[in-house]
Amino acid sequence: MNKPWIACICAALGSVGLVACGGGGGSGSVSTPTGTLKVSMTDAPSCGYDNVFVTVSQIRVNANTNAGDNDAGWYTINVAAPQKTDLLSLSNGVLAELGQTALPAAQYQQIRLVLAPNSGKTLANSIVPAGGSEQALDTPSATQSGFKIIRPFTVEAGTLVDLVLDFDACKSIVQRGNGSYALKPVVTATPAVVSGAIAGYVAPGASGTAVYAEQNGQIVKGTVADSSGRFVLSPLVQSATQGNYDVVMVRSGAATGIVQSVPVAVNTTTAVSTSQAPVALPASQMGTAGGNVTASAMATVRALQFINGVTYEVASANANLDTGAYSFALPTAAPIIATYAGSLPVGFVPTPASAGQYTLQATAASGASQSSTVNIGSVAQATVNFSF
Repeated sequence: MNKPWIACICAALGSVGLVACGGGGGSGSVSTPTGTLKVSMTDAPSCGYDNVFVTVSQIRVNANTNAGDNDAGWYTINVAAPQKTDLLSLSNGVLAELGQTALPAAQYQQIRLVLAPNSGKTLANSIVPAGGSEQALDTPSATQSGFKIIRPFTVEAGTLVDLVLDFDACKSIVQRGNGSYALKPVVTATPAVVSGAIAGYVAPGASGTAVYAEQNGQIVKGTVADSSGRFVLSPLVQSATQGNYDVVMVRSGAATGIVQSVPVAVNTTTAVSTSQAPVALPASQMGTAGGNVTASAMATVRALQFINGVTYEVASANANLDTGAYSFALPTAAPIIATYAGSLPVGFVPTPASAGQYTLQATAASGASQSSTVNIGSVAQATVNFSF
């Protein structure tokens, strides 16, 4: 993907109008002592799309977790000239800077990401399906009150807080029965001051491999290996309570690769492989798992593998908003696994008992969850339906 224009976007987004204001009768004035909040945006891998465009118009923050749209205490970064940004260009540590503003020194709880609306044929937010043409992306709530993100962060007097919004395009796009698309946002926020990174290489010719940093079977950060096979997972928070990360590598036509227990240190990049000794994923046939979920549940379905008592997410799909249909391809070969021990290269070992064995987990918007096991190695296509 052509990347030079990203620098132009960052420069343009840097020329934002910075405003601190209150809503719903709040004073909104910035009093001393103050610190500075700087906000940037990055992205995780996207599934089946050439481009995912969004146009950010505002970032809003509030110290109250439950603050409503018109309540007091909102402080706003207004983007004076909102730029249409391709989320898929923001991988491997690339950031689009959205702006910064002064804030009273305090702990803040809630962040709102507000998008500009589509207007007629002018598409502020859109997607381009693989090999297809640009289509509008429906974002009704995002263009009014904004996407709500609950992530406590502290602004201290005389300091800069660098907050990175991680917009997971893959999990945020939902298709409707008529073929149109809507945004069901999955966005996290990470203060860069407490973060580090994990990096490495997959074999040449394996560009496009999806790489995830996971904890307890939940994806924390994802990216896609570039044309050289290099990948960077950033930002990742160093946490004594949450522990290390598992790095999961997934590519169509290949077995899944996993490096367990990779540590992260602040302002440090931990390498799990090098360009001289990249990770080579063995070839694998692919099976298909799919079915239907109660459409009104607005569910997400994940494909999980349990290996030596640990859970890993290999794939996920949003069920169609109107039909409830979902589907994804999964490798049938045994995953290969290694444990990080501080020296490279790590030694991978296949796990034959896990070949083709998956648990499909459907989670409704309400939080209700159902699971079912499948063996795609024994059938051409596994069909699993969920009813909420």
